[in-house]
Amino acid sequence: MHIFPPSKSLLPLLTGALLGTACISQAAAPAAPVNTFIGTQDDGNTFPGASAPFGMLQVSPIGEHYAGWHYTDPKIRGFGHFFLSGAGCWEQGGQLSVLPVTGSIGPGGNFDISKPGSFDHKKYAADYTHDGEVGEAGYFKVKLTSYGGIVAETTALTRAAAERYTFAPGTAQGHVLVNLGQANERHSVVGSSLRVVDERTVEGKIVTRSFCGGAQYATWFRMEFDRPFSAHGVWNENGGLPGSKLLSQQGDSRPHGAWFTFDVKDGKAVTAISAISHVDADGARRNLRADAYAQGAPRSFDAMREQAQQAWQQELKSVNIEGADQNQRTVFYTALYHSLLQPLTGNDSDGRYRGYDDRIHTSGKSTYYEFFSLWDTYRAQNQLIALLRPERARDIADSVLKIRDQGGWLPRWGYANFESNVMTGDPVTPFLVDLWRYGALKGREQQAYAALRENAFGVPPFGSRNEGRAGNPSYLSKGYVQYDLSFRAKGMDVDPHHGGSATMEYAQADGALAFMAEALGKKDDAALLRKRAGNWRNVWDATAQDKALGFQGFPRAKTSDGQWYTEIDGSYTPRAEHGFHEGTAWQYQWLVQQDVGGMVKAMGGREQTARRLDAFFAYDALRADPFQAVRKEWVMGAYNYYNQYHYNPNNEPDLHAPWMYTLIGQPWKTATVLRAAETLFSNAPNGVTGNDDLGTMSAWYVFSALGIYPSTPGSGRFLLHEPKFAKAQVDLGNGKQLSIEKDALPAAASALSPEAQPSFVTQLSWNARPHDKVWLDWEQLQRGGQLRMQLSTDPAAAHWGSSPASVPPDAN
Repeated sequence: MHIFPPSKSLLPLLTGALLGTACISQAAAPAAPVNTFIGTQDDGNTFPGASAPFGMLQVSPIGEHYAGWHYTDPKIRGFGHFFLSGAGCWEQGGQLSVLPVTGSIGPGGNFDISKPGSFDHKKYAADYTHDGEVGEAGYFKVKLTSYGGIVAETTALTRAAAERYTFAPGTAQGHVLVNLGQANERHSVVGSSLRVVDERTVEGKIVTRSFCGGAQYATWFRMEFDRPFSAHGVWNENGGLPGSKLLSQQGDSRPHGAWFTFDVKDGKAVTAISAISHVDADGARRNLRADAYAQGAPRSFDAMREQAQQAWQQELKSVNIEGADQNQRTVFYTALYHSLLQPLTGNDSDGRYRGYDDRIHTSGKSTYYEFFSLWDTYRAQNQLIALLRPERARDIADSVLKIRDQGGWLPRWGYANFESNVMTGDPVTPFLVDLWRYGALKGREQQAYAALRENAFGVPPFGSRNEGRAGNPSYLSKGYVQYDLSFRAKGMDVDPHHGGSATMEYAQADGALAFMAEALGKKDDAALLRKRAGNWRNVWDATAQDKALGFQGFPRAKTSDGQWYTEIDGSYTPRAEHGFHEGTAWQYQWLVQQDVGGMVKAMGGREQTARRLDAFFAYDALRADPFQAVRKEWVMGAYNYYNQYHYNPNNEPDLHAPWMYTLIGQPWKTATVLRAAETLFSNAPNGVTGNDDLGTMSAWYVFSALGIYPSTPGSGRFLLHEPKFAKAQVDLGNGKQLSIEKDALPAAASALSPEAQPSFVTQLSWNARPHDKVWLDWEQLQRGGQLRMQLSTDPAAAHWGSSPASVPPDAN
């Protein structure tokens, strides 16, 4: 991602976001301001439209970008009814593309039903303006400048949504195009059908091939208009047919849909309410009644919007920050908003959902969730939900176990009701073990452990769609995952194609599972898993060098015969990507949270480790000018994973690396790095670093700004650092409150700018008692209390957190 300081070329983009045309409507600003356009530029891959917290459907514009929308897209093709937020893969939504238009529909008309391709949304897409645009939590508004000027508004509840289209004054007839045959760019529709139920209602089914070339899945929908349409017709790839004859086609992705004509000379808007289901048509009907009806009648757009925004304010008031300006508040609460969009609600209002066995199940009293980007979310977003919403965390944990029971294996990247096998390693283990540690698996510990043990000690059967730990045969017998590009993959990714990083991810997962095994009294398993947690050493080449920087000892992939991987000329550099997934040895060398002390020894001691961290973060440049340094020295670009040796704030493998300073006794450097990294998050469309990955980057920012961050998976520890704001009050969802405060920093007597001036925690207190350790346990946090920090800019005061007794045992 190319993020840069304001310039003349960027001023129009920033002006819209910062001055309110893209974030705050003319109505009173909400207590927790959100700008849904943050992340819609430079492959943040967020969407600006409306969604409920963890909602089943979202209504947002579709443009040219593969993820659905890019802030600079020239036209709006339609408003789709499903999106993921921040995913990096293609094929992720936009089904049921709806667009209001004007003009004649018929032979020789603006929409010539006699000609093939007249109803391609790439052709009939509307121009629009960012002026007056609104993107708030639960509400979206934009003006289409084509078709005489039409104002489009959307809002969404958990299982139903509403759209309101206001045509320009003087317009006699308006049409609503309902396109079933097209979705987001690169999201192909393979089959669709529709039925006009009556003069206000249409239903249908859309089958799409989804997510990095994954399996097909079906979406049923129902849409009801608030007034009868005066005419309608249907189209396929050959053109259109007026009247009631309906077309249905299967087996290809060519356009297919219907138009509905309304008399709008009265000046009233056309409103549509809609719902979807992944179960069946009855599910869509029930979902619409449950969310969009009141006392047997459809609710108004404004009533649904009010409920949607109240729901969001209830979620966002979980955290109250003080000492932030309006832009800082917007950035923080938008990050919190993005963190609470997914996983998505998967069960219909009657509890039914489609399981990984493709059968219909009932969720009971809990909510069934789906769409699990575990390689991303296990690092921060999972823990944030557990901290703020323990009830949701329990349902999420329950959903993952249901996936195991119904699909036969634990997921890695679960999309709808199938395993996509996207990404590598073993993310489900740290994900579930953390939820166990946080109490979300109470009463199901043995069931969860059995599933996790099966995954850690075996591989899925040949006929299973899941890959699981595909590298386990080599890992269990030799202690490492072989680097083998010829290994057969069931999906886009497979562990032996990234043997170096997969070994380190397996070892970290084993370390997490050892915590659980020990607590459950499984002593033999715990001992074996702790031993396996040290397998990272089997891919640590003590002779590997980065000669330009003068460091020796790096992780390095091994081939199946136990030899170190080398380039074709026999050379090796830790800056190359071979054997590492979306990163290099420089980024992955820090993925040893379960054995920081061992990592420090392998790097030559604390002093050498600190020097290596300084080089990795370009620490001296950060101190001098953090804003410029992170943009010049660090890895920039959402997909610039390779041939790099600096910190990559855009991607997951080294997100935890700033806290390595804390774990070696230099916590003030963690704070310096975090304050610099936080400049990459801004109140502008390019204000998210890299793909947001279903809220992962946003959750990272929330934790960074609060002053706490989840440490070693399974440990229950949260590392402490200087918070960004003067005070934060966190509602823990259990009746308890966590208060995090810092005293005002004394005036700096330094030539450095205030932003670059390092500060040091001189004293930290927990519930008014001195606290020397750099972490708090989960149990301490859950009981609530006050965390308070005193700061200084005097390096001589840098003593808190610097002694070996201050850091966790596995850091020594």
